[in-house]
Amino acid sequence: MPTAEDPQQRPTDDPFEGLVLDEDFIRAAETKEQSGRTRMLAARWKDTPPVDPGGRRSVNDGPKPKRRFGRKPKPVDPWGNVRRPKRNWQAPVFVLLAVGVALAALNIEDLRNWNAARRGTDSADAAPRTVPTVGPETAKPSAAPPPVDDQQPTVARPWAGSPAEGWPAGPDAIVLPQATAVGVFDEEQVAAQLKLVKDFLVAANLDPAVIAAGRPEAALTLLDRQAREQAVTALDHPSAELEGTWMFSRFNLRDAIPATDTVKVQGRTSFEGDGEKGVLVHTDYTFVYALRPGSGAAPVAGATAAPTTWTARTVVRRVITFRFYNPKTYKVDPKKISFEKTESSAGNSACNIDDGFYHPQFDQLAFGSSPEPLQTGPTTDPYDRSGALRTTGGCGTVSRS
Repeated sequence: MPTAEDPQQRPTDDPFEGLVLDEDFIRAAETKEQSGRTRMLAARWKDTPPVDPGGRRSVNDGPKPKRRFGRKPKPVDPWGNVRRPKRNWQAPVFVLLAVGVALAALNIEDLRNWNAARRGTDSADAAPRTVPTVGPETAKPSAAPPPVDDQQPTVARPWAGSPAEGWPAGPDAIVLPQATAVGVFDEEQVAAQLKLVKDFLVAANLDPAVIAAGRPEAALTLLDRQAREQAVTALDHPSAELEGTWMFSRFNLRDAIPATDTVKVQGRTSFEGDGEKGVLVHTDYTFVYALRPGSGAAPVAGATAAPTTWTARTVVRRVITFRFYNPKTYKVDPKKISFEKTESSAGNSACNIDDGFYHPQFDQLAFGSSPEPLQTGPTTDPYDRSGALRTTGGCGTVSRS
């Protein structure tokens, strides 16, 4: 009986004698055992063949199937199951935000009004409205400018609620007619006279220094001796009969400070011959000034608090006829200006103050106050240029400013 100590010897013809299971033996094997994963996949695919996930294709696969425009094949996992895309919560949020922004853009004006009301600011400053733009007059208008939404003007929007918002501004608003030879003057001389008139209107009504209580020296140098003496008297010794605003637009800085250097202007210029006397140049212009209260402006009785950014406007209309005498008949300087007739009126300026300055009234200083007793005249529209200038009838009121 064989024992462990005495194992039975193998027969001499054993085919496995000398066999060594080394690396060379394994590489030389003609049959290889499949891995466990391979056997598992083979068993699974026996009943359910795998689906091509859209990876590499070989030349034996034939032409690639066509896809519909804009569509991509659905991703699948290695087992052929369609993968479900991950939920993207950001996309719906972005869509909602985009819709909100679009709606806000379509209704931006209401949003500004809401924001102004929430912050307690003026709606005119937060919700600007556009007034149609108009050019300088070419003929006498047939009616007053149409009504404009009533808005409180501010430093940021000094023309809010005024037809002047669409008017031209500054010296460019004074457009001269084409010069022609008239009477004793040739075309070149008439052109020079028209330029003198414009230079005077600009120096007397549009110069920021003059508006801010400065002396109108540039305008005075354009006047002939008699007109200059009269103007100097009005400036230096103002009275009820003759004072500075008769010809110059000026404001006392203690009462009113210009809110902007811009002045809105509307009007026209024309000329005609006057026989042997010379040439008459007719001007009819309305100047609109935006102002804020000065340091010396005191509230009236009953006034309540209001935003300090509020402004007011003074509307000045001047109708002036300039005369250029024939230098062959009259002893005059042909390069100086004479006045044939001057008329002016101002909307929103205190009555019966003859100190050479305009004195506008400000809403933030007059809330709750009663109308000034001296304002007993008719109510007029200072923007109405269709009629003649009113110079009589007492100290009236204006329907808008």
